[in-house]
Amino acid sequence: MMSPSPAPVPALSGRPRLLAAGAAAVTVVLWASAFVSIRSAGDAYAPGALALGRLLSGALVLGLICLVRREGLPPRSAWRGIAISGVLWFGFYMVALNWGEQQVDAGTAALVVNVGPILIALLGARLLGDVMPPRLLAGMAVSFAGAVTVGLSMSGEGGASVLGVVLCLLAAVAYAAGVVAQKPALGRASALQVTTWGCLVGAVVCLPFAGQLVRQAADAPLSATLNMVYLGVFPTALAFTTWAYALARTTASRMGATTYAVPALVVLMSWLALDEVPGPLTLVGGVLCLAGVAVSRSRARVRAAAAARDGAKRRPERASRARR
Repeated sequence: MMSPSPAPVPALSGRPRLLAAGAAAVTVVLWASAFVSIRSAGDAYAPGALALGRLLSGALVLGLICLVRREGLPPRSAWRGIAISGVLWFGFYMVALNWGEQQVDAGTAALVVNVGPILIALLGARLLGDVMPPRLLAGMAVSFAGAVTVGLSMSGEGGASVLGVVLCLLAAVAYAAGVVAQKPALGRASALQVTTWGCLVGAVVCLPFAGQLVRQAADAPLSATLNMVYLGVFPTALAFTTWAYALARTTASRMGATTYAVPALVVLMSWLALDEVPGPLTLVGGVLCLAGVAVSRSRARVRAAAAARDGAKRRPERASRARR
């Protein structure tokens, strides 16, 4: 699928590092909110129709932004990654996840889909040459244990079906493959270009559901349609762009580990928006998810600080050599 040569990852410090971290945080928060909106819109829209409506809304917003910013077409070398991520992540993943969440309870879906970051790490190491430091592996292990805890605590008796589990697993595989395909494209095109055209590719893939979308939109309550539009504008157009911005500045493995914060935020948002009070086991799982993300990201902060110290030491040495 991809060349095994690793894409260069810049060493960030100061304001660029804060911007990348902020972009990742925006992504995680908005993706967590998507689970709440999908649950609401999913009562009125079928999986394919919901995915198409979401992608069309996102593509419209992204297209307008591209026109305002006068963003041209991505270079030819970026199209392979854009097309693969568009088909697998924007298209197939969204349909499979929507369908899977109609077959299994939210806890089981979250548990199965959280295999994705592990697959990203494995594919990233194999295809992109991502380094797998011990802290990243330890953090992912802690976060996955938290995701399992959250999933088990939220799962109802008899809530899972074989079809639903398979669909969520396929969604996780598509998500991981899409991320790894997107990473090289971000070295050749901007985050906005990659997101916009990936979203358009996904919308084209979902066009067979256009008739279904039109029929269901005519009968759907306004709240469900607004949730669908919200999914397109914020968790898709905005969050996928901030994801691409952050991914261009770190490894696929580290970004994948960051998304383990999503289950903890879903628990909090469900508590606030849906009045679903989490139990003690759910809260423990959420804390583990956040702790694992903190561990997996800690190495990057240590390296950035070391790089800044080394740079500060070299400047006086270069000035001294220049005076000589």
